[in-house]
Amino acid sequence: MLKISRTATCWLVFCGSIAIAEESANVIDLIAFGACVHQDKPAPAFDAIADLVPDLFVMLGDNIYGDTEDMAVLKEKYQRMAARSGFQRVRKVCPILATWDDHDYGLNDGGSGYAKRDESQQVFADIFELPEDSPVRRRSGVYDVYTYGPPEKRLQLILLDTRYFRSALKKRPEPGNLYDGSSGPYQPNPDPNATMLGETQWKWLAKQFRKPAKLRVVVSSIQVVSPHHGWEKWMNMPRETERLYGLIRDTRAGGVVFLSGDRHHAEISRNDDTGVGYPLYDITVGSMTHGRKWANEINPYRLGAMYNDENFGALTIDWLKPDPLISLQIRDPQGKLLLRHQFPLSSISPK
Repeated sequence: MLKISRTATCWLVFCGSIAIAEESANVIDLIAFGACVHQDKPAPAFDAIADLVPDLFVMLGDNIYGDTEDMAVLKEKYQRMAARSGFQRVRKVCPILATWDDHDYGLNDGGSGYAKRDESQQVFADIFELPEDSPVRRRSGVYDVYTYGPPEKRLQLILLDTRYFRSALKKRPEPGNLYDGSSGPYQPNPDPNATMLGETQWKWLAKQFRKPAKLRVVVSSIQVVSPHHGWEKWMNMPRETERLYGLIRDTRAGGVVFLSGDRHHAEISRNDDTGVGYPLYDITVGSMTHGRKWANEINPYRLGAMYNDENFGALTIDWLKPDPLISLQIRDPQGKLLLRHQFPLSSISPK
């Protein structure tokens, strides 16, 4: 599995014979990413990802369906996922980075109230073989950051933890309507004390946004931009969403693109009206093993169509162009390109 060791000044991530550093000179051109991997269902997308030979593969959460307070059960399910031949192929061609969502955290829609969150975090660290001095072993939450490339091609990859600190969700009196696109059990919670990330992680994120980078790929297990459905999303805590947008604006963090999972469908969203000063993109992917087959949801920020069958995502950067070109892609389990949206890096820079 993923193995991470530490030197005196940097982290090295070994995946097969490949090593990368937390602060690496390697230029990143292609990131593959996926979500919602049931450990007992076929996952041909892993082979398609290996065939792409990405620079990184990022697991966005629901990396297994654990749903348990028994850590032996949780670990055994992780081991079944990691034993897949396709997963092993990905390990051999590129590093694998990960955060968690609710099912691999251990509780469906779970947040800070999950009784085994500390124990689950240690299982996460063990499965991904984080070193004993890893910050993820020493602090609460699995959030982390990696930086790649020289200054003119610097990519910052931020892994958020939307589970460990998250306050309880607010339920609707009645579920929304499946047929008008508003289905789901949750409604926005205006409580000023409700938190998505917790104060410690918020302070850490502000520090990361102040560091220089050309492109910032921010991994959130749940959707950031889509506002209307009643399932899990950032907009269930509108004050926290505004705090996120305000932090990007106030730190003048350019180049932010969100990757998200959770929803068992794929779509690309863009919001031009967050106050950040440039459009915010959120590419949502999943499931890699069990799509929804049918869905109808309202999302005024969606670009193009939704895709409901199994899928994964890719993000490419053409650094050779005078204005580097970013491509957000959704692909089927065989690697066929389904949806794509491209834009120049300058279009997501503060004005």
